[in-house]
Amino acid sequence: MNGLSRRRFLVGVGAVGTSGLAGCSGVAGSGSDSGSEEYDVGMTAVAFNPAEITVSAGEEVVWQNTSSRGHTVTAYEDSIPEEAAYFASGGYEDEQTAREEFRNGVNGIIESGSSYSHTFEVPGTYEYVCIPHEQSGMVGTVVVEE
Repeated sequence: MNGLSRRRFLVGVGAVGTSGLAGCSGVAGSGSDSGSEEYDVGMTAVAFNPAEITVSAGEEVVWQNTSSRGHTVTAYEDSIPEEAAYFASGGYEDEQTAREEFRNGVNGIIESGSSYSHTFEVPGTYEYVCIPHEQSGMVGTVVVEE
């Protein structure tokens, strides 16, 4: 990896000018409502950040919506390992259902400040998309190593 910690610690998403370091001494992932969240992939206006992440089999990846726009995390069904469980925010079992549910009522959306997580059990490459921002190139990749 590039020397950065796989898991990032976000402090005060959206807070402007007030004690930017408040909460840094808190326990990551403690679930407190202090405005601090732990995540692996942030969702900006039209991008996943980072666009690619590498994890070990059995690890959980947490996506955090760090923008004011609603987003989805939707696996490209044909771009995940054959033996792998399908994943999509909203809990859909396949890509077609995730897309239909989004079109029929904007279902599966991760609102600003909310998160979604998935545990990757099968090694391989997983490609995914944000359905409402797919045309803007909002796609990402999770590489799972043994």
